[in-house]
Amino acid sequence: MIKPILIFGYGNLSRGDDALGPLLLEHIESHCDLTAIELLTDFQLQIEHALDLEHRSLILFVDASVACINTFDFSQLSAAKDKSYTTHAMSPAAVLAVYVSIKKQTPPPCFLLCIKAESMELGEGLSSAAENNLQQACLFIKQLLQQPTLNHWLEQTSY
Repeated sequence: MIKPILIFGYGNLSRGDDALGPLLLEHIESHCDLTAIELLTDFQLQIEHALDLEHRSLILFVDASVACINTFDFSQLSAAKDKSYTTHAMSPAAVLAVYVSIKKQTPPPCFLLCIKAESMELGEGLSSAAENNLQQACLFIKQLLQQPTLNHWLEQTSY
């Protein structure tokens, strides 16, 4: 049975702050009710991940980002072919565009939680700033998942 909510955390645990997405999923797994939530993690988004979106009511992508302005940013996603569309590592918007292309329908509501990162060097651990940002994102995700509805999530968006 497919659970209605998918939370997809991606990043590399061996690359410093790039681990923020998978680390947030570890927090969710140990602190949240997963009855209606499926957790999925990978190093990066791939074209095949478009199929994971099928039959969902809400989807959340979680990633580390050095471009993140705030401690974390939460926004709604739209399908868009971007420069990542033809590479081995895709953006969430490009995954949504693949979904539209293969399923010939609008994807379920999708959101992105970017957590501010500083360094993603191979072999490094989590920076102290990223550790703090992760703690703040964990608090946010806990309240977000207390009311997993589209309207509530839209009210929480950064933009």
